[in-house]
Amino acid sequence: MKASPGYLAAHRCHDVPHLLRRWQAVARAARLECHPVCESGGHPVLFLHRADAPGARFYLSAGVHGDEPGAVMGLLEWAEASTSLLRRIPVAIFPLFNPAGLALNTRTDHRHTDLNRCFHLPRHPHIRAWRSAIRGMTFTAGICLHEDYDAQGIYCYELNKDARRPVAHTLLSPCESIIPREPRRLIDGRRATAGVIRRRRVPDVPGLPEAIALYGTHTPLTLTFETPSEFSLHDRARAHHAFLNAALHHLLGG
Repeated sequence: MKASPGYLAAHRCHDVPHLLRRWQAVARAARLECHPVCESGGHPVLFLHRADAPGARFYLSAGVHGDEPGAVMGLLEWAEASTSLLRRIPVAIFPLFNPAGLALNTRTDHRHTDLNRCFHLPRHPHIRAWRSAIRGMTFTAGICLHEDYDAQGIYCYELNKDARRPVAHTLLSPCESIIPREPRRLIDGRRATAGVIRRRRVPDVPGLPEAIALYGTHTPLTLTFETPSEFSLHDRARAHHAFLNAALHHLLGG
């Protein structure tokens, strides 16, 4: 009996060499530059980007936490379906930021470090490589894909300097048919409305997460999209795929 695509995705979602080969194929098909910026537990940390296309540039990342494979698979499956778009728009993509953690299925990396609390540490080799890779780049938006074990639905943390043009509610709508919105009114101690946490000012959090490190210096808008880890991997990946479609369509004015 032939295995279903959903089973194959679940079976390979922590297979780092397999995932990196698929990203290298995406880079060839989309004509993106692709190179490792550092290593993580013996695995390369790939960076894909396009510098020669005009217009808005977008930052995309997944896998900062290694136990969030739905985000990693969603970004990969979206990219594999979007190579024609990726040939036309400037992007900077970290498709698997913490490959050691993904291989181990742990939130942290192989040194037990939560990388999403380390972006204020310029001497950390991983963060130093990240800073060097995007030095001088500015982005229309930074999109960071995550998962949350406490979540009961999808939600989005929006940091946006333009209070007159909120976007997260619009972007969650196409995802609701896959996974409903988070019903809680408080998420990580922050007030949420229909699955959206919106801020203009940087919140006080321990360490420095990726989205906050991007915000202000590199972009006026960051969107951290979260799926509930207890839902099926297939649906979580589909929700990330749908969010990316909605975000790029909306932000490109489509």
